[in-house]
Amino acid sequence: MEFFNSALGRNISFVRPAYFIISGLSGIPNIQHYYVFLFFVYIVSVLGNTIVMAVIILDRSLRSPKYVAVFNLAFVDLFGNSALVPKLLDIFLFDHRYIPYNDCLTFLFFCYTCLSMQSFNLVALSYDRLIAITFPLHYRVMVTHRFMFCMIASFWLFIILAVLIAVGLLTRLSFCDSVVINSYFCDHGQIYRLACNDHFPNYAISCFYPVLIFWLPLVFILLSYLYVCCSLAKVATVQQGLKAFKTCIGHLLLVAIYFIPLLITFTLMEKINPNARIINLSLTSVFPPMLNPIIYVLQTQEIKESVKRLLKIGRKNKITVKKVIIM
Repeated sequence: MEFFNSALGRNISFVRPAYFIISGLSGIPNIQHYYVFLFFVYIVSVLGNTIVMAVIILDRSLRSPKYVAVFNLAFVDLFGNSALVPKLLDIFLFDHRYIPYNDCLTFLFFCYTCLSMQSFNLVALSYDRLIAITFPLHYRVMVTHRFMFCMIASFWLFIILAVLIAVGLLTRLSFCDSVVINSYFCDHGQIYRLACNDHFPNYAISCFYPVLIFWLPLVFILLSYLYVCCSLAKVATVQQGLKAFKTCIGHLLLVAIYFIPLLITFTLMEKINPNARIINLSLTSVFPPMLNPIIYVLQTQEIKESVKRLLKIGRKNKITVKKVIIM
């Protein structure tokens, strides 16, 4: 308990504020237009991810282990954006910048859980492509539905536990000066810096978690594709290699869209303008969930064919209903 309460047993008054104030972007004219833009991005994201999830549920041909991970990615995108954007609009468009202490920590938990889970979901998809291309004959044995479910469930448990530890460490902090969070949501790094007691464990977490949750998954993904390229160069012709690698383009685009802005922001955290940091992080939070379903629909032949089949079935059902009504 002493680890979670640094004021325990010492002559230090422990101050837990009733609320935090989210500052958001400052000094930018007509900033409301930016939040309206985020709202339209959110609507596209909700529609796109809902369609992908519905297609996977309705089409039995998309019941392979790979699409368990794709479904989970769409669910995380939908859930994460729904946790962030409506609250963000409520704070800034309707000027509800005062957020109760417990609500702020809950907001932080859901935002960080979904953002982190996206990273590990891309690991699951890269593992699927690694086995499918380098060990095609063993794919059905090595990547089963049970294995994929277990891997994704273990990722969820790990991320939830990691974020709960970060939130738990925040509850040990005392806030006796400012309660203004210089971000667009309840940002872990901005919150612990407001504390007036020892926040070294929080600082350690803020240094360790990006390595664990972002850098290590990225290294695994890059090494898996390096191994794929080496394997294809040994056993396949150029044309066969390009055909096999084409199945990875959609996933590589998702990796680039997700990791590049995040890593730039975390690497240059102290050097970039606060407004630029907030805009970069907010776009990084809402853009990948919008683009993921678009990329998968355009790049994955199976999903495109599935959508066409479902649309044809829908048209046939409409024609049948019309004929019945006429008769």
